[in-house]
Amino acid sequence: MAIMRSRRATKMILSSIFAVAVFVWISLPAAATETAAKYAILLDFDTGAVLLEKNADEPAAPASMSKLMTLYMIFERLKSGSLRLEDTLPVSEKAWRMGGSKMFVSVNTRIKIEDLLRGIVVQSGNDACIVVAEGLAQHEAAFAEQMTERAREIGLKNSKFANSTGWPDPDHLMSVRDIATLSTIIIKEFSDFYSLFAEKSFTYNDIKQSNRNSLLYRYDGADGLKTSYTEASGYGLAASVSKRGRRLLLVVNGLKSQKQRTQETERLLDWAFREFDNYALFNAGETIANADIWLGQEAQVPLVIETDVNLTLPRKSRRKMEVKVNYNSPVAAPIGAGEQLALLTISAPDEETLQIPLVAGKDVLRLGMFGRLSAAFKYFAWGAAE
Repeated sequence: MAIMRSRRATKMILSSIFAVAVFVWISLPAAATETAAKYAILLDFDTGAVLLEKNADEPAAPASMSKLMTLYMIFERLKSGSLRLEDTLPVSEKAWRMGGSKMFVSVNTRIKIEDLLRGIVVQSGNDACIVVAEGLAQHEAAFAEQMTERAREIGLKNSKFANSTGWPDPDHLMSVRDIATLSTIIIKEFSDFYSLFAEKSFTYNDIKQSNRNSLLYRYDGADGLKTSYTEASGYGLAASVSKRGRRLLLVVNGLKSQKQRTQETERLLDWAFREFDNYALFNAGETIANADIWLGQEAQVPLVIETDVNLTLPRKSRRKMEVKVNYNSPVAAPIGAGEQLALLTISAPDEETLQIPLVAGKDVLRLGMFGRLSAAFKYFAWGAAE
């Protein structure tokens, strides 16, 4: 990795887009693999780099993957303290009669939130979702409106909910990117509850049911999140896998069978772990280079990066990555600490170029009048020092 300094007075524009620190480099590989899924997105959890996407922003029937939003609504209340795991909610006749996948609740009983969570996560219980919706918002329709409103607030741009279960409805839609975003939020913000997604079975009312996520049983490091199926949506999965110091998130939808879903998710995850890796290049506060100063009380000023830079790159691209520092040299004094002076440019074959601002690491005062005259005389007499 070479760091180069440009001495040509190339005009440098530090626009407002560089005023915000950049944490990651999000790029699309030039030669992404294909997928049989109608909708798909595969990303690195730590950097946010998108490794593959297909129709990722198109709203589609999410089926039971939308239960992640129902779970989010519960997790948020648990975290705030307005709901407790030992609290109970009543079971209505509507919940008891609900079809599809079930927790097998009993009408006119009360169920602990802790059991309802497992009923939704492990058993994908539609009846459990309705118990939650009616318990928290009186009516399922009102709860669905709350889901939609909260989804907008947390950045889900292509999601609209008509119910709490994922039951087929033309107005119940999510994009796979939104599902991936929601999965990321759940893992980051509700880590105390995330272990639920790795549980392989749960018994309620003397009925033991296994988690439908086949990756939990056959793929090393798999620990979530949610399967889905309806005739309208096809087979889908929001998957999370953590191994060798990396976590990948994969959301697929529109597959033709359980077997295809299992094979395709395993193939895509294998490809991503094999072809890509994460690279920690710089830490916030690190001095990247030193800039020469014109008419300053010091000869140089450190150029500092204000943010961590972690990249996800194809392994083959990493070998040809270039890092350059560009600035107008010499930099005229006075200089204030934190002032933007340079751009760090990171490039690799077939990847989007990243530019990050570098700032002065300290104040440098301007020379007094006699000092400036002396420096100017030396410059014109002998030229700039190399």
